Amino acid sequence: MPLPLEGIRVLDVTQVMAGPFCTMLLADMGADVIKIEKPGGGDEIRKTGPPFINGESAAFLAINRNKRSIVLDLKATDGIEILSGMAEKSDIIVQNMTPGRMDRLGLGYNQIHSINPSMIYCSISGHGATGPDKNKPGFDLVAQGLSGLMNLTGHDDDMPTKVGVPITDLNAGLYAAYGILSAYINRLKTGKGQHVDISLLEAGIAYTIWESAIFFATGTVPGASGTSHPLIAPYQAFSTKDGHISVGAANQSKWTQLCVAIERLDLLDDPRFTSNGLRMENKKQLQEILGEIFKSQETGHWVKVLEKSGVPCGAIVNLSQAYSSPQMKEREMVVNIEHPTAGTVGNIGIPIKLSETPGSIRRPAPIYGQHTDEILQEFGYKKEDILAFREKKIIS
Repeated sequence: MPLPLEGIRVLDVTQVMAGPFCTMLLADMGADVIKIEKPGGGDEIRKTGPPFINGESAAFLAINRNKRSIVLDLKATDGIEILSGMAEKSDIIVQNMTPGRMDRLGLGYNQIHSINPSMIYCSISGHGATGPDKNKPGFDLVAQGLSGLMNLTGHDDDMPTKVGVPITDLNAGLYAAYGILSAYINRLKTGKGQHVDISLLEAGIAYTIWESAIFFATGTVPGASGTSHPLIAPYQAFSTKDGHISVGAANQSKWTQLCVAIERLDLLDDPRFTSNGLRMENKKQLQEILGEIFKSQETGHWVKVLEKSGVPCGAIVNLSQAYSSPQMKEREMVVNIEHPTAGTVGNIGIPIKLSETPGSIRRPAPIYGQHTDEILQEFGYKKEDILAFREKKIIS
């Protein structure tokens, strides 16, 4: 079946997480993503591990599928000229160098726009391309702290807690892909490219939907609330006899169904819990009552009872349990693909299901510089040119 982004060429001048995640999303939908890697080892995440699979970093393999790799020295004039020529014949550039570095190389937005006015040029950084902090380095941990996410995560009597995944990196990559595709749709209408400016900091704070709404409305600064919800009760995780369960009685009818399911109709008439507002006011007492009830039986028992009554719930599982579930298997969220050196590599499946032009995982993450000659030939370079570049160590 056709792929929705077939025919779109992306120059990927990124490394580590946010940028490569963005370009992987584009590649999964059919874009031809050419990963520009520096001499001396390429993307820093190639060295990140353990685990390594036959010498290949599992972290690199996870977010660089469906791409091709070329090694190009951007500190050399010839390397800059090669990339400029590639940009003239491409649609999108994604880069996550320190703000200003691409400009100093002669590869910044204004310079590329002058040779290709239709280019969509995406910059991903820690703090954005403007503002007093623009030159500070960007790391997910730091962005989680500065965006307020760490202050909202964990329990109120604990040290601030990092979200369990690199959420600002991943969300920056997701917003970058969203911004690129928005700019591409505009280009279809106008023929003009533009600059897409994404930061980890803003990608983090953009996820504080409920908490920011509370702050804007009341001036109150929300804190960590464990697994509970800042606006709804009961909506949280509870311990069971053999594990944990999440329970989402998100409105009054679900609250009634919950009380019926756990055979505690008396709670419906308890003046502390007759409305969501009162349940929020008395959340601690409600948690204690429900906590004791859920500890009395195994997780499987409560899932069966609550689902039968129409109460949203689910066991809290680890990754192994998640991937082995029939639902994940039916939705093809594990895809195995053969890598030339690492062997069979598991991949997270594509979560976007398009009915007519679905994305696909077609090739594994590339070996360092695997497609250098192939790519240069596509851009018109002859074998003798490529040999000369290699002798001068412009490519490898």
